[in-house]
Amino acid sequence: MENFSIKVDYAEKIHEFEVGEYPHYDDERCKYRVYKDGTYVASFEPDRQNYLHVCQNAAGLDEELLDLLADYIESRIPHPRSITFNEDESES
Repeated sequence: MENFSIKVDYAEKIHEFEVGEYPHYDDERCKYRVYKDGTYVASFEPDRQNYLHVCQNAAGLDEELLDLLADYIESRIPHPRSITFNEDESES
């Protein structure tokens, strides 16, 4: 996945960020890193269901802004689909 830009409306202001995904992350490096004006500000890591949690808040961003960032990033992550059964298969 390439880096992508997002805009977040928070505190009556539009904040612009760039998000980078690091597919080979580990405990030392989080999966999604967020930059503002080229400066690293925060990072997130997904849980097993791909919901994001703050990994680092380098810029000390407000928690509400971090939650909005996580929501925007999550909307770009493909989530596993729920398992559904075909009615014909379940009757067998």
